[in-house]
Amino acid sequence: MANSSSAEAAEMEEGAYYLERVSVSEYNEDDYQYEEMQPDEDWSLGDASEDLESAMKAVLGQLEETEATPQRPASTKEAQTKHPEIVDDFLRNFLIKMGMHKTFDCFQTEWYEMMHRGILNLEQVSFVPDVYAQNQLLDNELKSLRKQIESYKQAAFKAAEIVVKLQKERDFHRMQYRRVVQEKNRLIGDIKRVKKHYASYEPALKQLNDKYKTALKQKMLTSLERDRAVAEVTGLQATLRNVKPEYEMPPSSSSSQELRETQDDRKQDSEALEPRHPSKYVRSRHPNDSEFPVDTRVNPYLSQIKASASHKSGYRLASTLNVHELPVSSLALHPRKQVIVTTGDDHLWKMWSLPNGDIMMTGEGHSDWLSSCCFHPGGGKLATGSGDTTVKVWDFAKGECVLTFEGHSHAVWGCAWHSCGDFLASCSMDNTGKIWDLNSERCRYTLRGHADAVNSIVFLPFSNTLLTSSADKTLSLWDARTGLCAQTFYGHLHSCNDANFNMMGDTIVSCDSYGTVKLWDVRRVTAMLTIDAGPHPSNQVTFDPLGHLVAIASNDGSVKLLDLSSGKLSDLVGHEDAVQCVCFDHKGEYLISGGSDGTLRLWS
Repeated sequence: MANSSSAEAAEMEEGAYYLERVSVSEYNEDDYQYEEMQPDEDWSLGDASEDLESAMKAVLGQLEETEATPQRPASTKEAQTKHPEIVDDFLRNFLIKMGMHKTFDCFQTEWYEMMHRGILNLEQVSFVPDVYAQNQLLDNELKSLRKQIESYKQAAFKAAEIVVKLQKERDFHRMQYRRVVQEKNRLIGDIKRVKKHYASYEPALKQLNDKYKTALKQKMLTSLERDRAVAEVTGLQATLRNVKPEYEMPPSSSSSQELRETQDDRKQDSEALEPRHPSKYVRSRHPNDSEFPVDTRVNPYLSQIKASASHKSGYRLASTLNVHELPVSSLALHPRKQVIVTTGDDHLWKMWSLPNGDIMMTGEGHSDWLSSCCFHPGGGKLATGSGDTTVKVWDFAKGECVLTFEGHSHAVWGCAWHSCGDFLASCSMDNTGKIWDLNSERCRYTLRGHADAVNSIVFLPFSNTLLTSSADKTLSLWDARTGLCAQTFYGHLHSCNDANFNMMGDTIVSCDSYGTVKLWDVRRVTAMLTIDAGPHPSNQVTFDPLGHLVAIASNDGSVKLLDLSSGKLSDLVGHEDAVQCVCFDHKGEYLISGGSDGTLRLWS
């Protein structure tokens, strides 16, 4: 109503409107002036060739030219930026959208009337703010802020959990630290108490050591006096035989009986001076017990060895003998003849002649594998040790086993004869060694002291001293007359497999299960030389007669030779399996080896 009234007022001011008739002339095409188009000179048909074929060719050529010409790529629509609408356009669009046509007509009439009169200020017409876009932006920003808040909350929760976990770990480590400190203080107190306790033992140990040294000196003096008395008795008996042969009693019975009584008296006197040892016990005496010879004899083979020449040209494989179907475990050389005995896992021992390799004798009687053999000093007997825990003595003249010693609880690893021939020593996996008397046919002494299996045993030539090697990584020297350990050699880091003397008796060679070979000074009880012949085990070691070479039976299938003068280690390769045993002949001309391949090989 306001708009209609304002329109009437404006009409009265300007005057009344009127209508005027106007005639419109009819459109005539002839009066229109057309513009003349110039033909394309580049594309035209000649007068002479205005036919269908030429026209088609021309059209096709024109098409090819148009295709060849680079076409302008369609202009990409630039990103249109949306501008906000003007207020009047917004109102028009809104009224049309809502179907308010009367209001739209009134708005249009008044709007253009004011524009025609010039009373409309277009500067006041502004744009409608894009509220929806702003709302969308604000909504997106709100969502991103909410997401950030959620992530911050989660990070805060995780940080709180980590803090709680770290606090628990801190408390746990504090508790552990306090416990360790308490244990340390308690251990320090225990160590101080133990040190104080052991400090009180030093005077007692010193006193016992002094007593032991004094008793040892008395023992040595008594032994010297006993040996001197025995020598005097022997000399007096010889004098009596020369002076009064007609009154001579039966030679061996009375003289040996007097000698035994004298030695018993000396032994009782010496034992009265010695301190009691826990390993000693009262032993009943057998009437047939043999007496150990005086330990002052000289090795008669030393003069022969000094006169012999050394073998400097090296050893080469001379012959191979198939001696056993199963592995060869040990070798033994006859004391005077070129005869050798082999033992094997086939429960047999065999005697062979050297160097032709003819078999002379075969022995069967053990119920398990044979581990060792040794010739009697007289050469008429043989001792064998076996896995059946027995030691057997074989007489070649009778061709049979004449004696069996039973006493070991496990397999026997080695055996050795005393130079007098009346005693036989054996070692076993039961951690002991035993000394057997052939006359009384019984065990005289049991050598106890090793903590593991005793792997080898040997007598020092023409003496009463025994050498043993054990899996407890030690070597021990024993007095065969008393069965006591006199000295122990420490130095091996692994199980000792074998040990042996040189002919002089002043050096020991030993080997272990990792191939380490050591040379020991008997007087100083120290290692002189250590050779690594590993990593394969060394099964047996032996000196040559001169004591210049050491032969090593290695588990890698070779025989290793150690030159003591230069320290050089060389290999003799020929066996197809591990070498178990090795020995030299009496002159050093041959080196004999036996292996798990069942063969005996001679190197010359």
